Amino acid sequence: MSHPSAAAPMSATSARLSIGFAWVGHSLMHIVSALFLTIVLALETEWKLSYDELIRLWTLGSFMIGLGAPLAGWLGDRWSSAGMMAVFFLLTGGGAVAAGLSDGPTTLLWSLAVLGLGASIYHPVGMAWMMANAENRGKAMGWLGLFGTFGVATAAVVAGSLTQWLNWRMAFIIPGGVCLVLGVALALLIAFGVVQDRHADVKPQPKPSRGDVVRAFFVLSLTMVCAGLIFNAMQVVLPKLFEERLGGWLGNGTLGVGGLVTAVYLIAALPQMIGGVLADRHSLKRVYTLCLLVQIPMMAAVAVLANLPLVAAAAFTVIASQTQIPAENMLLARYTPDKHRGLAFGAKYILSFGAGPLAVQLVAYVYERTGEFTMLYLSLSALAAIAFAAALLLPDDRRKAEDLVPQPLPAAE
Repeated sequence: MSHPSAAAPMSATSARLSIGFAWVGHSLMHIVSALFLTIVLALETEWKLSYDELIRLWTLGSFMIGLGAPLAGWLGDRWSSAGMMAVFFLLTGGGAVAAGLSDGPTTLLWSLAVLGLGASIYHPVGMAWMMANAENRGKAMGWLGLFGTFGVATAAVVAGSLTQWLNWRMAFIIPGGVCLVLGVALALLIAFGVVQDRHADVKPQPKPSRGDVVRAFFVLSLTMVCAGLIFNAMQVVLPKLFEERLGGWLGNGTLGVGGLVTAVYLIAALPQMIGGVLADRHSLKRVYTLCLLVQIPMMAAVAVLANLPLVAAAAFTVIASQTQIPAENMLLARYTPDKHRGLAFGAKYILSFGAGPLAVQLVAYVYERTGEFTMLYLSLSALAAIAFAAALLLPDDRRKAEDLVPQPLPAAE
């Protein structure tokens, strides 16, 4: 005889824990995958290699973040989202610890590749996992974005402070150790049945027309490639940009640079929450296009400014890029069947994070030939203009409810 009253608390507990691990995992994914971008400043001195030589060591790792995403999403859909999240924590943490133990560029390159492969699991699996367990999707997506922004914001200061106070090796090993502990904890919760997979959304959504799905697919493919290049290039270059244009204000160590990068990204934390609210209350298309529009002049300003005006322009750029994320993810979810959502998010991140290697090579190429970043940011401004023009072609996501076909809510498992 079944006991629904006994099963319900377990399901609710599983949902809360799933959402909590998804939120914390979002922070850690961004922290650990960005550690090297600040640590590289210390390696320039210790290993006596140039910035462009060292930053290229992250090419394979950033490539793996995109390459592994579709497979991770497929495995999350077909095998277990919760299980894949445990693998995410363990593999990412293991790669970070290995990076901290590296004895040269070759070992570091392969360690970063393992880290990148682990990090590739998060976005396709973690987001689909959270959406399936969230009753209020917009609010949960806003919090997910907040945790992600916190991770992006604190990555530089975590790396900079640990490098300056301890050494660059511990800047890898300590965050990696945190990931490993969480991975073991989640694996145990799964083994004891406390955390379970949910194979149907708590809150289903209307089914869009086939034409809207096709149109959204092509438009979002283009805009996400552009957004991925912009995000990755911005994250890669910001520590070096601040070191060069604000060096006299920040001292000689990595802590000042890391702290300012953190401040810029933290400024975007609240707007990300606002972006989630706006995406719930207004047209997703409108929110998305406006955020892309703002980035066009702001990145052009970053190209030519210095000192405090540079910091302000960089902050507005990051605010716009982070505010658009909830709308982008909700657009993708709206035009994707829930049973294929992990694969869809995997496809997104092979486009957006798969742009990481191109961004790294673009940064290295421009810096090698010009010694600064003016042309880089003018190019990023042009990419934002292309993405904005494409986003104008998205379907209208605020059609009347009766024009859409509702889907029944399957029983949660």
